[in-house]
Amino acid sequence: MNNHEAKKDNNTNPNGMQTPQENKNKRSSFIEEHQSGKVAVLGSGSYGTAMAYIATHNKHKVMLYSRDQKVVDSINKKHVNPKRFSSVVLPESISASTDIEEVLLGASVVIHAVPAQYTPNFIGKFKHLFKKGVPIVSTAKGIHVQTHRLMSEAIPHALGEFSEDIPLVYLSGPSFAKEMIKGHPMAVVVASENLKDAQHVQKLLSSVRFRCYASDDVIGVEVGGALKNPLAIGAGMAQGLGFGQSTIAGLVTRGCREMRQLAMALGGKAETLAGLSGIGDLMLTCFSSLSRNNRCGKLLAEGKSVEEAFSIIGEVVEGVPTAREVILLAEQHKLELPLFRAVDAVLSGKVKPEDALGLIMGRDLGLEKFH
Repeated sequence: MNNHEAKKDNNTNPNGMQTPQENKNKRSSFIEEHQSGKVAVLGSGSYGTAMAYIATHNKHKVMLYSRDQKVVDSINKKHVNPKRFSSVVLPESISASTDIEEVLLGASVVIHAVPAQYTPNFIGKFKHLFKKGVPIVSTAKGIHVQTHRLMSEAIPHALGEFSEDIPLVYLSGPSFAKEMIKGHPMAVVVASENLKDAQHVQKLLSSVRFRCYASDDVIGVEVGGALKNPLAIGAGMAQGLGFGQSTIAGLVTRGCREMRQLAMALGGKAETLAGLSGIGDLMLTCFSSLSRNNRCGKLLAEGKSVEEAFSIIGEVVEGVPTAREVILLAEQHKLELPLFRAVDAVLSGKVKPEDALGLIMGRDLGLEKFH
């Protein structure tokens, strides 16, 4: 399917897959200028805690939502998240609550930091509490397995009748929570179908240590954020098998091409994948041992099962469910995507990590193409 066809198709395709859509009849921005300076963060995991810290750079008051009363009590009394970054003392401007209504009350922006696989149910459960005109900034990266949707489809669908009144923005780019919480300078991209919404969030969150760039290519930004995770698993496998930087560099380069192919098939822009949410995030996750997906790949190469790797890592590894979804999309759009197919073959138990090399390097020779 070419770009024009992808944008025209508003229906579920015959295979039952949902094709991400760009809303070309962009609604007017509903964002209002709220003066409270309060930022609500939904999710007290690593990235939610890090985003709460980032939001304090601009002197915002931040309230973090957590289901765990012990986490809430510790943050409010000791300014420490006992489950994430327990050695870090958080700014006093961060508070927490198990009452999501309290967290959302008076907020000028809502940062959604719940993992992708839990996002639709979470948003749907609390959709009546989100305020008209207050943007939701999603940091979730991945494709929802049950509905086969990117977050830019899953979240509006979960919001239902409220979706037209709530500006939706998607944050992606090279940003490890551990480095965010240490104050390392970094750059990300915030995307919305309405560029003014992205620019509004850009101004709210940007600081000298956290620079946001704005984009209206939601599909391109989302594809980059989601698809880099399975490739990072592949990079971890290569490292676990003892291969060096030359191997990883090749994987990153060819992997970015496969990401561009799928982004374009879904209606995104190829050039977006050359930016922060594409090659930027891909390099970070493929080359760094801080990446959960990278660590998962290494553990698989060492002979661990997927379940054992999950247990050792102790956090969500989004690349595992995303890998299968990428293959479903590849089949739907008749794309080869050999790197993604090799990773999926290992994750599904069809081949061993050491045998996946042949699936990639043993293919017919051809020209180097960029799209």
